[in-house]
Amino acid sequence: MDHVPLKRPHFFFTTAPLPCPYLADRLERKIVTELNGPDAEILHESLSRAGFRRSHSIAYTPACPGCSACIPVRIVVDGFKPDRTLRKVAKANAGLTVRTVPARATAEQFRLFSRYQESRHTGGDMALMGFYDYRSMIEDSPIDTFMVEFRSPDGTLMAGCLADRMSDGLSAVYSFFEPDAAARSLGSAVVLWLIDEARRRSLPFVYLGYWIGESRKMSYKARFQPLEAFGPNGWLPLDPDTQPPGQNSPADSLR
Repeated sequence: MDHVPLKRPHFFFTTAPLPCPYLADRLERKIVTELNGPDAEILHESLSRAGFRRSHSIAYTPACPGCSACIPVRIVVDGFKPDRTLRKVAKANAGLTVRTVPARATAEQFRLFSRYQESRHTGGDMALMGFYDYRSMIEDSPIDTFMVEFRSPDGTLMAGCLADRMSDGLSAVYSFFEPDAAARSLGSAVVLWLIDEARRRSLPFVYLGYWIGESRKMSYKARFQPLEAFGPNGWLPLDPDTQPPGQNSPADSLR
């Protein structure tokens, strides 16, 4: 998939600077392009391997003025071994039933999504989303996308994850979970399931989006080692203890 040429020209655009949702007193700007037509799958694969992410039918990468803190990361599935903390997470959530379902929005999902946003991201744009906005996020995908639902023994929806299937891995697009069950570390449990599912499918990677060492919301991703980061020299091992945040930003290779 990496070297299949696109059949038509493709255009990229830069968004206007907006306040960064992760780091205070910084501005966010993105390079974006639309994923549509017969080349959508090919383009998505190529861009994902170049550090881009997908939202709806748009692929984007940060190009922020004066900042390169966002680093695309992916888990190397074959090398992953959970540490003591992650083994506890797996044990705490062993009773959950996990099911993959088509990428179709439901009222039950939206209620959990809304509680999660109100608890974790109060004041953010996503906290203001109505059901039709949520449905658009889940269903407006030109590629192979699915939902994963995590349920307690009594059938209560505890977590959900929107994910993309790729030829070399699974990409976690967005996940949300029951905010009143913080002790269970459901977000980490979702990532552990994606790793197991990728291994079951003989896929080498789980794409986690952006790691931001300075952001508490994003720094947890460094726990899932071995982790690779994308930068000017391609995908290289990430050591969060020695690598300065932003060293391998994809925007650096596009400027």
